[in-house]
Order: sequence, then structure tokens, then C-alpha cells
Amino acid sequence: MTTHRLDRVSPVWRRSATIIADHGEGVYLYDTDGRRYMDFTSGIGVTNTGHAHPRVVQAIQDQAAKILHAQVNIVYHEPLLQLTEELSRIMPAESLDTFFFSNSGAEAVEGAVKLAKAATGKTNIIVFQGSFHGRTHATMAMTTSKTIYRGGYQPLIPGIFVAPFPNAYAYGWDEDQAIDFAIRELKRLLVMQTAPHETAAMVIEPVLGEGGYVPAPDRFLRELRQICDENDILLIADEVQSGFGRAGKWFAIEHSGVTPDIVIMAKGLASGMPLSGIAANHALMEKWTPGSHGGTYGGNAVACAASVATIQVLRDEGLIENSARLGELLMDELRRIQADHPEIGDVRGRGLMVATEFTTPDSQPWSERAKAVAGACLDQGLMLLTCGPYGQVIRWIPPLVVTEEQLREAIGIFEKALA
Repeated sequence: MTTHRLDRVSPVWRRSATIIADHGEGVYLYDTDGRRYMDFTSGIGVTNTGHAHPRVVQAIQDQAAKILHAQVNIVYHEPLLQLTEELSRIMPAESLDTFFFSNSGAEAVEGAVKLAKAATGKTNIIVFQGSFHGRTHATMAMTTSKTIYRGGYQPLIPGIFVAPFPNAYAYGWDEDQAIDFAIRELKRLLVMQTAPHETAAMVIEPVLGEGGYVPAPDRFLRELRQICDENDILLIADEVQSGFGRAGKWFAIEHSGVTPDIVIMAKGLASGMPLSGIAANHALMEKWTPGSHGGTYGGNAVACAASVATIQVLRDEGLIENSARLGELLMDELRRIQADHPEIGDVRGRGLMVATEFTTPDSQPWSERAKAVAGACLDQGLMLLTCGPYGQVIRWIPPLVVTEEQLREAIGIFEKALA
């Protein structure tokens, strides 16, 4: 076996493991020594169709033989146009009918914010505590899940204001108390810090990602929509991690019945090819000055072809339904385990985007326990990630092709690791 110099890879990438992957298939990753792992990280919520899904691979191979790069400022290409048609069928509302494509989630967030500012003529943005929107210089200012993502880079861009997120477990309240508090403080923010006439948009993850896999309550999202409508503020749903079936629907915000003005997409959009996008109403997009935003590789032909195949696989193979059904099973089983392991303070989630939060006997975040359990799972061939401000949450992100048998095997490994 070839020996590689791992120190040639920048250490800025914080690692959860030192596995050298050789290939993947479905829910499994195989390292260069032939060891098999159950990958319940999905590359941080990317490989929703599993590793190397044959239809996605075929679409990539077929398109690569035709054209790799057809720059979108210069020519249209068939996969781009096909993708806009596929996306228009699955958006939370028919009004979200026009699309812009980038490469990464952070780029898409930047695009959404620029669109909101251009369309409204207003400068300020409201985000919510615990959010993760990226690590570019602008999105750092919007990210509040951990100080590591922004520490040492100040001053960050101005005009970003942070409102409370109704994280009932973190506050030690019931859900209604948390919602009432968060709405009250948001209204106070609009009076004391950023007035409606200068606030372009509110940006929210319908399920907090890095912040701890906390679903936003439906009533909270509905009240956000109402406040935005009353104050001529755009509502932007950051579905980078929660989209494309991960939360048991095409998009997590559909659980609330709320229609956002802009949807941000990435991760599961193209099964691992670098592609992100935003969706908005055509009338809103028309307010964006041509040439004021763009990107060389956005809407890449191969990535678009992969995305078309991804959407078709998710639909044709019933993976959205599988996510919803097995997500309920997973949470039921984790709550069964919780009864014998009180260090699991909370089990929560939407679809196959599930959290187990670890808490000490005196109700403090227990990050050491979470990391130790995740490490013990890895030793037994199950890959899991932690998240949350203290790293106290183990998140469950299996590919949506996971079977009940595979899921139960992973739960068994987790239960042994706890012991």
C-alpha cells in the first residue's frame, strides 16, 4: 500500500477521523485497507442518495463525455435547464420558480443576502442564535454556532443582528415558552437595533445544523412569516443541510406550511458534486442587477447532470418517504435507549436529521461523553459526527437509502458504545 504524507494536507480542516477512503457504496465506506464503515455522516449531509448511486454515477459519466464546462454567462446547457425544471417541481411553493447556482453553501448564502439587499434596497440582516451559514468573510458574521468559526477574524461585516432561536431544551423551558420568548425578543430587536425600514431579510435554518440539530417549531416559523409580511422583510430559509429529503420532506420548512421568499440549497443537491443554489420568485430575481453577482463554475454541466439524477432518484426510489419513516423509528429507538442512559438528555429531529444531546447529572453540556461515544462507535465501524456549541450532540445523518436492517445495526452499535 502506498504511504501518503498526511501532513501535506492543511490542518485547518479539523478532522473527526483519519480514515483514507478508497470507495463507497450505499451507506458504506471502505478504506484503503479494505475495512468497511457504516457512514452515518453522509459527508455532513451530502450523500443523501448514498455513495456512488449507479444512476448518479452514470449521469456524471455521460455528461463528462459531452462537455465539462459550459460557462453560464456565455452559453446555456441542457443539464442546467433540466435542473431548473426538476427543481421547480419540488419547491415548497410554485412561486419559487427562478434559480441561481453556485458551488458551495456559503456562496449560496452570500448570493441570497445580496439578492435580498438588491431587491429591497435595505442593508441589514437578522439571523438566529446557533446558526451556521458559512465561513466566508460575510457568512462568518452570520454564523453563531461556535466562536471558532469567527474568532480572530474581526472586525466582521456590519449590519448583521442576532435574535434568539427557540431552543426549548437549552433554555429548560417548554416549547411554547421558548417560542414566546424568541418572538418577543425578535420584536424588541426590530425596535431597538435594526428597524424594519433598514432590515432586508431574516435568514433561518428550519433545523439548526452545526448549532445542534434543533428543529424550529412550526408556530415559530409561522409567526416569523407574519412578522416579515407586516414589516416588508424577506424570509430566507437556509436549507443547505436540511434540504433534499433529509428532514422527511423535500425541504424542512414544508413541515410548517410556511413559504419563504428565498430558499438556499447545497449539500444533498448533487450527491457530492460541488453545486449550490438559491430559489426565488422571478419578479424578485429581476430586481438583481445583471452582472452584479456571478461565478465561473456556478451551474457546472457535470454537477447539474448529477443534480438532475439526484432529484430523480430521491423521487423514484421513495427516499423522502424512507427518511420520514425511518426517522421516526430512529427517534423511537433512541428514546428507548435514553430510558436506560439518562446522560442522553434529549432526542429530537426531523426525518433522518436526528440529534442525541448529552447532558451531565447537573444539567450541563457533556461534550466529553458525546465525543467518547462517537469514538467508540467509530472503533466498531460506525461513523457519527458531533455538533452543538460544546460538541455535546451526536448527530445522525445516514444516507436516505439506508434500510431498516442497517439502521437497527447502527443503533445496536451505538447502544454498545454507550455501555
